[in-house]
Amino acid sequence: MAANALLKKRMADLGLTQEELAARMNDVILKVTGRPGDVSDRTVRNLLSGSTVRPIARTCAALEAVFSCHVEDLGFKPPRSAAPQEDPVRRRTFMASAAGTATAGLAPALVGPKRVGSSDVARLETKFAAIIAEDHRYGGLVSTETRASAMAGEALSLLQRGSTSQRVRNKLYASAAGFTSSAMWAAIDGRRFNEAQRYLDRASTLAAMSGDATIMFRIWSHAGTLYRHLGRPIDALAANDVARGLPVARRDPMFASLGHSRHAAILGLTRDSVAVERSIARAQTSYSRADPDAQRPAWITAFYDQAEIESLALTAYLALGDFERAEAHAHRGIARLRPHMRRSRAIATARLAHAQLGQGDVDAAVATAVGTHSTHPRVTRMLEEFGNKLSIQAPRSDAAKSWNDHASTRRDAS
Repeated sequence: MAANALLKKRMADLGLTQEELAARMNDVILKVTGRPGDVSDRTVRNLLSGSTVRPIARTCAALEAVFSCHVEDLGFKPPRSAAPQEDPVRRRTFMASAAGTATAGLAPALVGPKRVGSSDVARLETKFAAIIAEDHRYGGLVSTETRASAMAGEALSLLQRGSTSQRVRNKLYASAAGFTSSAMWAAIDGRRFNEAQRYLDRASTLAAMSGDATIMFRIWSHAGTLYRHLGRPIDALAANDVARGLPVARRDPMFASLGHSRHAAILGLTRDSVAVERSIARAQTSYSRADPDAQRPAWITAFYDQAEIESLALTAYLALGDFERAEAHAHRGIARLRPHMRRSRAIATARLAHAQLGQGDVDAAVATAVGTHSTHPRVTRMLEEFGNKLSIQAPRSDAAKSWNDHASTRRDAS
């Protein structure tokens, strides 16, 4: 009987104790069934110890809702088919509702009729803005991913609780798609690419049901970034082309600018410097044509500006190996970053260190890398790659020794 290391790691990522996990699971059960759950810290101990390898359906659904992944990804076997004494309709309803992925209705006995309207949509939009703000401060957190996925489930559950207009119905599907795309982005940013792919499949379906071109743009633009991180530039370009071909990108130059900027970052992987320069120029031209006061979704106004254009240009030129131009874009981007965008600042600073090292400016590069304070997964990986390059380029330098000492202290502290 082996301990469940996968569940233990997921709990550590979320900072959950056994008691806290039990409480969250019971919250899910109460929300869906209307009755208190019976998960205890002893239940969680059995899950962690490995004595429970195939939890019952209700426990599996609660685990999936809390961690926003399949139970197999938590080290468990999926539940067997419903026992004879368990109503299979209720079981399927619970599993779908708890995971936040169902569009089938809840059993009438569980939820009473309710008129769902614009105030419900407004409440979800407020929560969506909070998810976006948290992401731009920290980025890549499993907790952000989990909350966003849970909110997508809340948006979908409203569709089943009562009557509504077609307009509100479309907005609820768009809200669910938006939350799912935020969960997807948190997974991409945290380098949890398998989870991100699953969110992509779910988000694109919900967006199509909503008919909202702006959220479709976000999802396919994120898909391009996902494939770029996976080193699949052809797929990345194709996904980003879907975003760029949507009506909103033709109607609003701000969306067109974002599409061109992300295209440039992808094109850097193809080593096509002419195409990179052309995309950056188009991004800049479109941005200058955009009305800064136009009404746009919170997710794009929260991050897209001149600093983001510089950041994506920095990414493109680093991939091309044009380190001098990459450094110039890094300095311009960092200077323009909004104060709350800590994640973006750390990523840009780590990339700046790479650009300086690429030019042979070892002392400046190490000073920049040492000044990069973040435990973000992408930043951590970039700094590890920086150390590897430094050990090849200047293994016996004082700067390399300084970096090695710093990296050792950083590892001990973590």
